[in-house]
Amino acid sequence: MNVIKHARTREVARWLRQEVAEQRKRYRAIVAEQDALASKRDRWIAQFLHRIQTRGYHVHSDQMRKIAAEEIPSRPRRKFRVVF
Repeated sequence: MNVIKHARTREVARWLRQEVAEQRKRYRAIVAEQDALASKRDRWIAQFLHRIQTRGYHVHSDQMRKIAAEEIPSRPRRKFRVVF
């Protein structure tokens, strides 16, 4: 197996540290925004689940299928996590 040896200059190392710090800051801001939406998100999910159980969804063209309550998965106990 061939290994390519490389070394980072101090400039590159400093730039990487700054970039990581900025990305963490952006990540924390996004997580805060997502956490602030938690109550709205819960309402959206409840409305969606109600809609697919009462109206259903399009399977094909004009064919609709309603979802039975038994088919709806239970909500996990963990905190809702948005992946981005």
